[in-house]
Amino acid sequence: MFTGIIECMGRVIEFTRLDTTEAGGNGASLAISGARRILNDCHLGDSIAINGTCLTVTEFTEDTFKVGLAPETLSRTNLGQLQTGDPVNLERALAAGHRFGGHFVQGHIDATAEIIEITPEENSIWYKLRVSDPGLSLSIIPKGFIAVDGTSLTVCDVNDEESWFTIMMIAYTQTHVVMPTKSVGSLVNIEVDMLGKYVEKVTSSIIRGNNGKEGSGISSEIEKVVRHVLQKGK
Repeated sequence: MFTGIIECMGRVIEFTRLDTTEAGGNGASLAISGARRILNDCHLGDSIAINGTCLTVTEFTEDTFKVGLAPETLSRTNLGQLQTGDPVNLERALAAGHRFGGHFVQGHIDATAEIIEITPEENSIWYKLRVSDPGLSLSIIPKGFIAVDGTSLTVCDVNDEESWFTIMMIAYTQTHVVMPTKSVGSLVNIEVDMLGKYVEKVTSSIIRGNNGKEGSGISSEIEKVVRHVLQKGK
């Protein structure tokens, strides 16, 4: 579990498609430097979110660490596009007893979104983003939470028909996350509010019926009540 409050920015020092070392596990791996601030209490197997993606530490030094990347991670996130020198957002998993400054972030990316507009306004910046999965629009609401590359942000505007939403980034956040280094056309990782996803699933199930078959759900129950009332009126 994470909060979406980025602790520091690191840099990619190596992205390997086939890492045959013990830490690489014969799969893709990613090595990050500039992470000294979050590695003082690190252990092998710990979780660190890179651009909002929860990943497992397989190797580390005082300043660097390595994680493995599963095929699902590469297909669902922007991590496969990273190159040597690229900055990344970093956050350790939430420790019990610490202040919770952002929102519930699982580190499980739902999809990517494309930056389609960047508009400065005074010392803040507007970003308009189009999600790659239109179905996610139902879980994105004005003034709701969203994690963009792991950063907890507040949604401003939402257009369900065109699958875009906007956020505004204040000056302080701009200097502590990777978003301002990106341009129109760049992809960012998106995780919608997990509480909203649970509510959507439960209510959808109730409306259509738990088994999804005709004759179940709210519509069926309303029909039964109407028939009962009509029969009593005869």
